[in-house]
Amino acid sequence: MRLKLDQLTAALQKELAPVYLVSGDEPLQLGEAADDIRRAARTAGYLTREVIAIDTGNEWPQLTLEAESLSIFSDKKLIDLRLPSGKPGLEGGKALSAYCQRPPEDTVLLITAGKLDSAAQKSQWFQALDKIATIVQVWPLQGPELLHWLQRRAERKGMHLDAEALKSLAVRVEGNLLAAAQELEKLYILHGANRINKAMVEGDVADSARFDVFKLMDALLSGKVNRSVKILAGLKSEGVAAPVVLWAISREARTLVSIKTELKRGSNPDVLYKKYQIWDKRKQLVHEALQRLKSKELQGILQASANVDCQIKGQINGDEWEGLFRICLLFSKGSGIRAVEY
Repeated sequence: MRLKLDQLTAALQKELAPVYLVSGDEPLQLGEAADDIRRAARTAGYLTREVIAIDTGNEWPQLTLEAESLSIFSDKKLIDLRLPSGKPGLEGGKALSAYCQRPPEDTVLLITAGKLDSAAQKSQWFQALDKIATIVQVWPLQGPELLHWLQRRAERKGMHLDAEALKSLAVRVEGNLLAAAQELEKLYILHGANRINKAMVEGDVADSARFDVFKLMDALLSGKVNRSVKILAGLKSEGVAAPVVLWAISREARTLVSIKTELKRGSNPDVLYKKYQIWDKRKQLVHEALQRLKSKELQGILQASANVDCQIKGQINGDEWEGLFRICLLFSKGSGIRAVEY
């Protein structure tokens, strides 16, 4: 059974599944979901807990050993299996498949794993888990989902944030739920149950937004220049290397050039999206960029990227981050933007 994260609490109140798989790359949600499962298991009498941390891959025989052994201290046991990589390998895949074929009685297996790619979700071990396990995948929160998460978390503490305060808080902690939880705790200590407004948030909350190059690409494709510049500044302040940012931008521009060229030759858009690995969540963004940017403008982005590459290598004068800023403006051409300051 597959559940959304916000469905987990209600499911745990009904009955425990023999196996839980919680995966994703958002550490706070991942950790809290696992904590909820451990708490429910403890309440249900699963008092013995065995932790197996998969590091080198030599730890898999321990899973079989724990599954076959009875606890000395309790009739019920929780096996806490941690797989940070999300990749069990050949031996691990066999061990998980074998476990699912004959799950031991009075035992709950909790697997916490990193983000599972599409190949992992098509594997035999995942299919075996899918038949008997409760699977919860967590995702980074953005936009309305982040606002809703902040509001629910604040309400659980008895806090009252107005709409503008929530939006201001979301901007400061986007991409970093650990910081979001800490800042909410700080606001609670400072203001308690008093109504919190935007000015209070701006005065008390640090700008903890954590961005990555993939969010920058989405912002560029959608032509959101202010967001692009904010993310770019965040990458710079976090010490992300300029060549990494340039690589991502250049790759995106080359992909757009290739798709636009083949579209002019009459190629099917869906076939091209599959060819260039443009999956469902990004198709609309790529479509918007193709509609907005002409071939000449995309070539200009590639030329500007080549200039930044020369700046990084010291072959020409100029600051590479200023060059990246100008590329952001070029990407946003045609989206009705006005000049911004960096």
